Amino acid sequence: MALFFTDYLVKRKTNYIWNKISSLNFEVNVGVGQESALSPILLALYLSPFLYILEKHLKNLKIPVSFISFVDNSLIIAQNKSIDTSNSQLFCSYNVLSKLLDSFGLVVEHSKTDIFHFNRSHGIFNPLPLYLSVIGGSILRPKDSWKYLGFIFD
Repeated sequence: MALFFTDYLVKRKTNYIWNKISSLNFEVNVGVGQESALSPILLALYLSPFLYILEKHLKNLKIPVSFISFVDNSLIIAQNKSIDTSNSQLFCSYNVLSKLLDSFGLVVEHSKTDIFHFNRSHGIFNPLPLYLSVIGGSILRPKDSWKYLGFIFD
C-alpha cells in the first residue's frame, strides 16, 4: 500500500493550458492531483480529525455554530436573531478554524471567504461587514446572493 501512495504522490508532472497555449511539464511534489478519483477520499481522511477537533474546540468554547464541509468548500453557520451576535460567533469560530488549520499545515484562503446573512424581514436589510483583519483575514462584506453548484440563494 505504501508503494502505491509513493508512486501516486511523488514525481508527478503537470502543465497549464490557456487558450490553446500549453506550458511545459513541471514536477508537482505537493498535494494530490486535482480531479483525481482519490482526491476526495484522501482529503476526507486527512480532514476528519481536523473536523472532529474543530467541533470539540467550538463546543468547549460554547460557540454555537454549525460547520458543514463539501470536499474542499466549507460553511460556518450561525443562526441568531441578532446580526451582531452572529458576527461575533462567526468571528470567534473563524479564528479557531484558522489557528487549527495552521496547526495542521493548511491555510485559509481569506480572499475566497464570503459572508451571507439571510433575513426574514421584507424591508431594507443592510448587515454590517465582518472584520477579520485583526486575525489575519480580510474584511468580509455581506453579499446579496450565494451561488453553489448551480443553485442561487438570495
